[in-house]
Amino acid sequence: MRPRTRVVALVAALLLALAPLGAPAWADDGKPAVTLSQREAAKGAEVVASGTGWRPDALLMLLVCGQSSPGRGVLGGTNSCANADGRAVTTDAKGAFSKSVPVAAPPKPCPCVLHVATVTGEQAAVDAELAITGHPVAPLPDQAGGGRLSVLTATGLEGSSGLLTWFGAPASRKLVFTVGNLGSGPVKDPVFQIGTSHGVFAPRWEDQQWRGTVAPGGKAEVKLGFELPAGAHGDYQVSVRYGGKVLATQPWGVGRPWGVTLFWLLLCLVVPAALFRVGMAVVDRFRPRPAGPAPADGAAPRPGPQPEGPDGPGTTAVLRLPWFTPDSAPYENRPNTPTTKGNS
Repeated sequence: MRPRTRVVALVAALLLALAPLGAPAWADDGKPAVTLSQREAAKGAEVVASGTGWRPDALLMLLVCGQSSPGRGVLGGTNSCANADGRAVTTDAKGAFSKSVPVAAPPKPCPCVLHVATVTGEQAAVDAELAITGHPVAPLPDQAGGGRLSVLTATGLEGSSGLLTWFGAPASRKLVFTVGNLGSGPVKDPVFQIGTSHGVFAPRWEDQQWRGTVAPGGKAEVKLGFELPAGAHGDYQVSVRYGGKVLATQPWGVGRPWGVTLFWLLLCLVVPAALFRVGMAVVDRFRPRPAGPAPADGAAPRPGPQPEGPDGPGTTAVLRLPWFTPDSAPYENRPNTPTTKGNS
């Protein structure tokens, strides 16, 4: 082979080797994915979870959950996960992450998964299969009977707000929907997850168990109660999911608690008025009192110490203004001064 041909072949081989490294891992299909360093681990060990295809700078929660499968999700909700040993991680600018997670024993038997889900923003979740050595194993409830629930109709929200809600008490409703069993076996006491979201925030899911059995091919009306935080108002969206799949959503416009605003307005008016009344009462209590007129002949003297006049105790004191003296008083008001008419 000529030297020039040999150099061209080496350059082509180098480009082929570096081509996969230059392409980001998340650009293959654009879907979130999670891989584990090992598919089976003992209790107390650690596995490294690596993810690609997630939203950049997204906050994720990693939980080891029992009674779950990658295709069915976490059937028991968060009650089936080891919540105390969960880990949080933030994806990088390319939507990738790598995090070490302890293998904790979940409260439910296996099959188990490592459940990775977004905390805020657009909802996304991926389950990676994980076998825990020594942990009990039991068939999934739907696998044992072959039941599968699906929402047939969503009636809406049931309930109304009262006077306390108008003053900021938590607003509560019941989400009513009808489910049907499309499987071949009954579904007994299913656990639903109901979540409320406001604006761009992700729903906050809460597990609620519905008591009853849905026979194969049958249907049942389900009512799940929930409430919002105190003082909540605005446009909310209520969702219900089962087996990791959202079954129905319902919008809910919550009115503003105007009673709270009215209370603060009244408080701003009543408090200053009360303080003004108290201040005026204090001023009226301690202000000096002018001397009253002398009692008439035969009238009983007023109780208490009597003012002392110029002729002794008991006589009426003449109030003289300090800026007037007998000599400087007006001519017609001077004492013992004859008028012009009298002289004439």
